[in-house]
Amino acid sequence: MFNNSSKILFMTIMIIGTLITVTSNSWLGAWMGLEINLLSFIPLLSDSNNNLTSTEASLKYFLTQALASTVLLFSSIILMLKNNMNIEINESFSSAMIMSALLLKSGAAPFHFWFPNMMEGLTWMNALMLMTWQKIAPLMLISYLDIKNLLLMSVILSVIIGAI
Repeated sequence: MFNNSSKILFMTIMIIGTLITVTSNSWLGAWMGLEINLLSFIPLLSDSNNNLTSTEASLKYFLTQALASTVLLFSSIILMLKNNMNIEINESFSSAMIMSALLLKSGAAPFHFWFPNMMEGLTWMNALMLMTWQKIAPLMLISYLDIKNLLLMSVILSVIIGAI
């Protein structure tokens, strides 16, 4: 896997991005760590033998993660406006948006549409990184939220879809 120095660099930056996300004390810091993680994983995706499928997988990954990052940034700004400027916004709405964005980032059941198609174009090592390391940061952020209904629905859908 580590046959050149650029892979070592991107792996190190990916680990640092995950650590920034997990140790952040604000949603903007967590978003920044997720973006560092995203931007360091994309070059690692493009090192496979089949160039067309790896390019397609990289593009699918980038587009879905960019959508989830946009929703996460928007909902964290809404949450900050509610807390700092006393604007009347339903906190459960903002938390549900954050949860949806994090579920999309992790590829969980109601938002998993991109995950199986992308896995087809990856090498084994990239698939292992996507299924393990790339899920650490979003799942840690999900554990910080206190919205159990959407999480329970996602778990039940994951079990049902996984069994099918």
